Amino acid sequence: MSLSLFLSKMGTNFNYVVAITLFTIGLYAVVAKNNLIKKFIGLNIMETSCFLLYISMGAVKGGRAPIWTEGMKKTTLFVNPIPQALILTGIVVAVSTTSLALSLMIKIYEHCGTLDAEKLKRMETE
Repeated sequence: MSLSLFLSKMGTNFNYVVAITLFTIGLYAVVAKNNLIKKFIGLNIMETSCFLLYISMGAVKGGRAPIWTEGMKKTTLFVNPIPQALILTGIVVAVSTTSLALSLMIKIYEHCGTLDAEKLKRMETE
């Protein structure tokens, strides 16, 4: 595969490349970091990459909003509204779980004095 072909394919699939990159960054944060807040930020980045990927799959080049008006042709291309609705629901769930997790982390810090996962594991075994 030539470089120009690769770059043209990457340009047309840019959203997918960004989604995979974001997911990889989030996965790194979850696996490599010990701080619970950093781990949860990694989970949120992974979540956001899934949102981007799903919305990108619903996009149609040259598509219009799925609102039927008089005078439209039957061959008009529409954007799929289902992924958008599902992602809005996913964002609401993500925000609520984030607020719950952060409030639990505050309680963990007040009770244990740390948010380091390794120290919390050692405290649990003692």
